[in-house]
Amino acid sequence: MKTNGLNQYNHVVAIGGGHGLGRVLSALSFLGPKLTGIVATTDNGGSTGRLRAEQDCIAWGDLRNCLSQLARRPSVGSLMFEYRFGGENELTGHNLGNLMLMALDELCVRPLDAVNLVRNFLNIDTRLIPMSEEPTHLVALQACGQSVFGEINVDKMQDTPIALSLDPEVQATCEACEAIRNAELIILGPGSFLTSIMPPLLLPKIAQALAESKAKVILVENLTKEPSSIANCSLEQKIDFCHQVLGLKIIDQVLCNGESSYQDGNVIYYPLRSSHHKGLHDRQALADALSYMVKETGSSSPVEVSAKLI
Repeated sequence: MKTNGLNQYNHVVAIGGGHGLGRVLSALSFLGPKLTGIVATTDNGGSTGRLRAEQDCIAWGDLRNCLSQLARRPSVGSLMFEYRFGGENELTGHNLGNLMLMALDELCVRPLDAVNLVRNFLNIDTRLIPMSEEPTHLVALQACGQSVFGEINVDKMQDTPIALSLDPEVQATCEACEAIRNAELIILGPGSFLTSIMPPLLLPKIAQALAESKAKVILVENLTKEPSSIANCSLEQKIDFCHQVLGLKIIDQVLCNGESSYQDGNVIYYPLRSSHHKGLHDRQALADALSYMVKETGSSSPVEVSAKLI
């Protein structure tokens, strides 16, 4: 199998949120319990945003999306978890999966327990960990000094922010930090750079765990320009922004879509686009490309990359 290059690892961690992280996790689901997803919990839109406003809970939407993409299909469980209420009442637009997770959270000691209960219900081996178990929002600082509060508003910004933060400041989930420290390979993205990839990295203990980790870190780029202010930035500028916010350089290589397979410095190009949907990564191609990238180390375990992207 072409994916054998990834089977050398016992601890692979993917970080992000929304549809992008779910796509990566589903592409690498053959790794089973050796794969861990660390999921952003700062979304404040849609059904998730309504629940957050009413219940002061974490954002469940990205966790639900990852669980849904990892669930074996078709099944009553996966269909039920993705069911969205119609009509014109208080439930209209709500996703049943979000409501289930919130209800389990209220019955359990921790949000992570709620996620694990659903994982068991859907027979999912891959571990999923919320970046934090405390509610928090993404905040962007504009060049003029004004703050922009919440993911929805950050995505609407015309200019790239000069800084990002979380409000209130919360603690990272300890299991997420442990997974990063033990990781042999870490994958960032794809997904919205500012509102999916960056939020988990803003937690000091996750940033510290990344600094302590010896894992190779690969950023998976989006297939199309995202509809946010970061679309005006080059790949190098995005990486600079990430490293500046974290205060350390973590990204070793970048995987981008290309018409053919070739390497330009630390950037690998590979045909990744799904034939069924131009905006989605093909799962097998994604797994093959990542396998190729780790095989290129020429070792049974990750090696230090001497020249970080700048």
